[in-house]
Parts: sequence; C-alpha cells; structure tokens
Amino acid sequence: MEVPALPARGGPGLVRRLFEPLGWSVTAEPVPLDTEFPDWGDSRYVRLTLEADTLTLAEALRHLYVLLPVLDDAKHYWVSPDEVDKLLRAGEGWLPAHPEQKLITSRYLSRRWSLTRQAMERLELVRLAEADDSDVEEIDNAVADDTDTEERPAPLAVRRREAILTALRASGATRVLDLGCGQGQLVQALLKDPSFTEIVGVDVSMRALTIASRRLRLDRMGERQAARVQLLQGSLAYTDKRLQGYDAAVLSEVIEHLDLPRLPALEYAVFGAARPRTVLVTTPNVEYNVRWETLPAGHVRHRDHRFEWTRGEFRAWAAVVAERHGYEVEFVPVGPDDPEVGPPTQMAVFTAGTAKEAKAA
Repeated sequence: MEVPALPARGGPGLVRRLFEPLGWSVTAEPVPLDTEFPDWGDSRYVRLTLEADTLTLAEALRHLYVLLPVLDDAKHYWVSPDEVDKLLRAGEGWLPAHPEQKLITSRYLSRRWSLTRQAMERLELVRLAEADDSDVEEIDNAVADDTDTEERPAPLAVRRREAILTALRASGATRVLDLGCGQGQLVQALLKDPSFTEIVGVDVSMRALTIASRRLRLDRMGERQAARVQLLQGSLAYTDKRLQGYDAAVLSEVIEHLDLPRLPALEYAVFGAARPRTVLVTTPNVEYNVRWETLPAGHVRHRDHRFEWTRGEFRAWAAVVAERHGYEVEFVPVGPDDPEVGPPTQMAVFTAGTAKEAKAA
C-alpha cells in the first residue's frame, strides 16, 4: 500500500510509531518542499509505503481510518461526541493496547479534553474487561511446598478466600459487596454461609459476570437463595449509588490491575462514596515472588498487573487511605508468612469510624 503524499505532523518517526506496533512494515520518506531547492527543507508530507502479510483488509482499513487523520492532525469539521463511538468502533481489537493510545485518542478528537477523557476511560474499561485471568491460577494458586509434610498446602486462592471469610465474620457484616468479583469464586463461597444475607458481585467485564452466573447456577437457584445474590456490571473507578449502604466491601486482587493514577478514583468511589463499615483489600506481596521458581526474576505474577507492592508500600498506601477517610486499618498475612519476605498475599482490614473516635477521645 502506497501513499505518495501523506500529511504527517510528527514526520516519519511518528508514522513508524503509529503503524509498526500493528504489524506493518513501514517505509516513510519526507517529501521536500521543492525538489529544485533542497535547502528549503522538507514539507510536512511523507511518502508512505505499508506492507503486511498477516493483516486482513478489514483490519487494515480500520487502522487507516483512524491513523491517517491522526497524522494529519487537522480535522476540518466539528468534532462531536459521536466521534468517540467512531474511534472506539474502528479501534476495536488494537487501540486499547497501542503504546501511542493517548496521542492517537487526543489527536483523533482534535484535542477536545472532555471527549479525550471519555474515550480514554472507555478504553481502560475495555482493557480491564479483556484481561485474561487464565494464567493467574498457575501463579496465584501456587504456594511453596513444605517438604517436611506429606499434605500439600491449600492453593493460595483458597487460603485468600478463607482469610476474607474469617475477617468478614469477625466484622459482623451481613450485606457484602465483592468489588471486582471476576468469575464469582468468592460470591460462591459467601453464599454457602447463611449469615451473609445479601451478596453483590460487581465487575466491569460482562464475560466474567456471565461465567459467574453459570458458576452460581442462578437460573436454577431457588427463590430464597436467589434473593440473596446480585451480579452487577460497573466500573470501580466511578461512584455508584447502587453500592451504598452495605456492611462490607471486598477488593480481592483488584487494585494491582489498575494504573496507579487511577487508584485515587477507586479510593474515593469505595471509601468516600460507597463507604461500607468494613473494607478488605488483598494484593500480592512482591517480596514473596522470589520464592517461586516458575516466576522469572523481576516479573509480576500476571501480565495485566500494573504494579505489585512490597509490604511497606502497601502499608503506606493503606495508612493514607485510612487517615483520609476516617478508617482504622490492620494488616493480616495470607498464606505462609516467610520470616524473610513475608506472606504471598497481604490483606488490609479497614474499619470505619474508629480512627475519628480515637482522635475525639
């Protein structure tokens, strides 16, 4: 595919940054202002040649539909909110993971900040919804075997659910939110305990909620049991009135899937707006990663993890959150508590009101 004169604000370098991550072989040469006067320099146009063996025609057309106006960077019509939908439709399957996503989105929407922010938030939801949890089980359920015992340790995921259930029972909670419920494992465990009278699972991914519904057999559940459980689609980065008034909320292995700049939004949505009496947060302890021979040095446990914290980093974050929103916080190890690197999972138990009451006293 050849374009003899393509307007490209950013030059050949930007052309390559936009197309090469999508599987294109790119040749981009600047077009001089005047071939007879080379001292005048280059124009803002490039001579572009694109080659690809594995892309379909439909994929190629979607790339061009978005990236050609991005390179031109000069739309000659009013950019309405409908352009966000057009961008997301054409960017399906490639834009959420593109390394220049922010630049593409901003330029395509003519740098209209409100539209750019809306598009970026929707792209983040798509990325989270598409995060594949299939290889989490391999690492997340692994616990170093104790060679001195014949009994194999329980998988870490099981230990984590047991720790969460223990903390919830100790708090006296009966109405519980499972925020980022995934495929419903914790919801299923909560349903087995009749002391939990209302259980709400929330996830951004409809695919995960569909799997959770099948796991729980909601379509075959008795009326009394079905009245105890709801599955809701929602983003944890936004306040949601449906989540107010509950005794406890659980964020189990959720925060590490968010970019760090998004954590304050989640913090406010949970601790500031929903404000349950008890909040449980679990997250990997990165210090423990050295105990797994199957995990390469320096790697996080799952490719979608945006970060993994040490015990000190997690405690520092939790302390600030507790102070800001009037909670007391305690920390509980989950899994074998290694004397050198700590447990594989760390859990913070936030309790509302106690911090303010202590200060008042």
